[in-house]
Amino acid sequence: MVFRKPPDGGWGWVIVLVSFFTQFLCYGSPLAVGVLYLEWLDTFGEGKGKTAWVGSLANGIGLLASPVCSICVSSFGARPVAIFSGFMVAGGLMMSSFAPNIYFLYVSYGIVVGLGCGLLYTATVTITCQYFDKRRGLALGLISTGSSVGLFIYAALQRELIELYGLDGCLLIVGALSLNILACGSLMRPLESSGSPPLEKPCVEKVPDQYFVYREKEKTVEENISILEKGYIDEKCVNSVPDCKQDSILNKNVLSAINVNEKDTYKKKVVEHTNFCKQLAKRKWQLYLTYWKETMVLFKNKVFSALFVAILLFDIGGFPPSLLMEDVARSANINEDDYYMPLISIIGIMTTVGKLILGILADFKWVNTLYLYVTTLLMTGVALFAIPFAKSYLTLAMLSGILGFLTGNWSIFPYVTTKTVGIEKLTHAYGILMFFAGLGNSLGPPIVGWFYDWTQEYDTAFYFSGFCVLLGGFLLLLAALPCWNACTNQSSKLPPNAYSYKAASSA
Repeated sequence: MVFRKPPDGGWGWVIVLVSFFTQFLCYGSPLAVGVLYLEWLDTFGEGKGKTAWVGSLANGIGLLASPVCSICVSSFGARPVAIFSGFMVAGGLMMSSFAPNIYFLYVSYGIVVGLGCGLLYTATVTITCQYFDKRRGLALGLISTGSSVGLFIYAALQRELIELYGLDGCLLIVGALSLNILACGSLMRPLESSGSPPLEKPCVEKVPDQYFVYREKEKTVEENISILEKGYIDEKCVNSVPDCKQDSILNKNVLSAINVNEKDTYKKKVVEHTNFCKQLAKRKWQLYLTYWKETMVLFKNKVFSALFVAILLFDIGGFPPSLLMEDVARSANINEDDYYMPLISIIGIMTTVGKLILGILADFKWVNTLYLYVTTLLMTGVALFAIPFAKSYLTLAMLSGILGFLTGNWSIFPYVTTKTVGIEKLTHAYGILMFFAGLGNSLGPPIVGWFYDWTQEYDTAFYFSGFCVLLGGFLLLLAALPCWNACTNQSSKLPPNAYSYKAASSA
């Protein structure tokens, strides 16, 4: 498919609109799963750690499967993947309404819905990047707020639906709303030049010339053909020894009478296909080796190594509040009549504000985005330490707003990654970091839930969460300090293609 130059407008704004609603519809329920979490605790009577796996899988499985999602979008296009994923999200939510136990929810809500959200996220980001170049940052910022707005609205919506129709009815209605993703996906028209003719399938004879990596001598083909001819005659002789000479003469006469060139052409094709498969296997192996070599080079960059540890620890400690804050309020014996707004809704709306403000700050030249990101990590750790001391709705609401705002640092994370490894390694590095982010999302809530099951209170759990986030922030700060860079640069030089934060930012 031949793509034309991104228009930076026109139908691109329709793409932004439908991508916003796609993320709103698919991420609304998984991000606001804390409301459902309370109902699942009461319905199935399982431990908090085991029940928390449902929401953590729904939010982490898409990040863990990000390489597979990228391959699907690259192979089939954004529109087919979006439509197929819409069926996955809607079907997973509706199936969850019939869940007989918590293990069924692991598959229906955790894996099916989570994987569908991951596919939709990749599809919306890919199609938006195709339509925008100069305004790409603005377009991506607008569609990323869809998930935060979804969290804000779905937290209150799911609570009302549970009161009116019960847990099963809520999941059925939310699943039906997710079917609107199909309409949004159908509007994701691929950006391709209207006058470009469709690509023809390469002829069999042209395949080796186009894809051979290692050229072999022509005499190798001729030698292989002679081997095939010899094997053909030997096989006939073994099957019928007395008539061997007669058969060979007859075969020669028949082949010469039909077309000798067709036989040679067929044998050449067999040899060429064999060589093509062999060379393709060698090429794939070389690509895998190159990929792992580049990965090892990335981890030799101390700032990148600290960054992947920081994002892992941040998601282990920073993600649980969005899932467990409602249960924290219930454990603190806060009366539901004192609720002016669900705590998860506060987290959602403040995440939107945080994404916008932190994204604007990152555009200023005098702001060091790495230090800004480290600051958000350290402040998040302090806020997590303060949760055990919050015993009223007002204090929990304030902490929810602070944590939501700081969680908006996702908007500057691509900036930090680019400054750390350089633009040419952004895709490779970002995929690795997103994998660890998904791992942290999957492990964080169950770990906090297990702490509660062991201690019967959330204080120790959030002390642990705060410690994880603070540890990640301090490690990243230590790796980025100029004095530390000077000491390490004197002792050893960076390997080729590895970038320190200072060098990459100046470039």
